[in-house]
Amino acid sequence: MTDAQIVGVGMTDFGVHERPLPELFADAAFEAFDDAGVDGPDVDAFYFGNAMGGQTEDDTHLAPTLASHVGMAGIPCQRYEDACATSSNAFKHAVRAVEAGQHDVVLVGGVERCTPATGLETPAMTSVFATAAHRQYEQPTGLTFPGVFALLTKRHMHDHGTTEEDLAAVAVKNHRHGTMNPRAQFGKETTVEEVLEGPIVADPFHLMDCCPFSDGAAAAVVTSEEAAASLSGTPVGVAGVGHATDVVPIADKAELTATQSARDAAAQAYAEAGITADDVDVVELHDCFTGAEVLAVEALGLVDDGEGGTAAAEGWTALGGEIPVNPSGGLKAKGHPIGATGVAQLVELTEQLRGEAGDRQVDDATHALAHNLGGDAATTVVSVLEVIA
Repeated sequence: MTDAQIVGVGMTDFGVHERPLPELFADAAFEAFDDAGVDGPDVDAFYFGNAMGGQTEDDTHLAPTLASHVGMAGIPCQRYEDACATSSNAFKHAVRAVEAGQHDVVLVGGVERCTPATGLETPAMTSVFATAAHRQYEQPTGLTFPGVFALLTKRHMHDHGTTEEDLAAVAVKNHRHGTMNPRAQFGKETTVEEVLEGPIVADPFHLMDCCPFSDGAAAAVVTSEEAAASLSGTPVGVAGVGHATDVVPIADKAELTATQSARDAAAQAYAEAGITADDVDVVELHDCFTGAEVLAVEALGLVDDGEGGTAAAEGWTALGGEIPVNPSGGLKAKGHPIGATGVAQLVELTEQLRGEAGDRQVDDATHALAHNLGGDAATTVVSVLEVIA
């Protein structure tokens, strides 16, 4: 088996885009091509993530369409859908294909338009997102994902004393990081007081505890070690990838605050990379809601169980802290175009390990971790990247 490496990355700004999906994705793909030093004809396969195109764009057979648009017609293409973990799963399969010697150069990416610019207003988009909940037991009750993560977070508050101020500190941190990311949807700082003054979306979440609807695209060129040596892009190693699932519906989960799939996926990724959580220098994780970051930092072993609520408030997870989390601004400030989010995390971490992250650079980072979940944390993909010695 060969080692997989990322040799090129690209992404659009996240926010509101009115352009068709192929054009939006092309911006990210061509940037990744240029970064890697490849062209469309050099690519052996395309692994692509889009979660909602069939519901919001009336466009379901997107992989060959996008491949044709960026000059890759004729190669094997595959679209993945795994709720918010969509393009992280595409990345996992690309890595495994390269490691197995099936392909030498693979384009991985994702694109989504989630804003009302698609013609659907916020209530309709919320209903679209809710299709990732259990069809028989959760959707008929009107349970949406703010409600799902509110339930998980309220249990954490009950068990560990986590406060609304702790949650607000996550938003404050990630918005501060977002001010340093020119591609972020929200580049404005906020305060704990401003977060707590916002309207309640689902108790305990105020408006600014919730990530926005976003449009955007992200892409990465994944290659074998041998192919990377012949390309001009600066390679970053893929040290390990873990992928696990949890029980659905949430009422059947053994422990609501454990987010067990994240713990299992992280254990797999750490074992494959030959590291522990203590070796991780920088993290991009799925903070669709502030409570989701609280649960994730515990599940990943970055802090002890029960400490996730105070991690941001104490500065542990801020830039300059013990373990910087979401230097990009995370989903909370950078934005969350569902199908692009997973690869966008890898773009940020690749730039971090290359030392190309500008004002948000984490000094001397050698190991980086991406955590992306789908649905009610029923699917989680954890990827570990490393500097190549």
